[in-house]
Amino acid sequence: MNDDFWVAAATGFGFVLVIEGLCYALFPGGMRKMMKAALDLPPESLRRGGAVALAAGVAIVWLIRG
Repeated sequence: MNDDFWVAAATGFGFVLVIEGLCYALFPGGMRKMMKAALDLPPESLRRGGAVALAAGVAIVWLIRG
């Protein structure tokens, strides 16, 4: 893998941390509620949601990076 891949991967990881940090900084109560709600969901629902998020992320990167 070349250096461009690692730069893009690190940038993407940084953006994930920025977005997650913003959510916790701006909506701590909402994030707490969401975490509690996630504990009540069956594992299959979490797995499905994760798979949908994964597919959406891959699609977005594919469309942008082409």
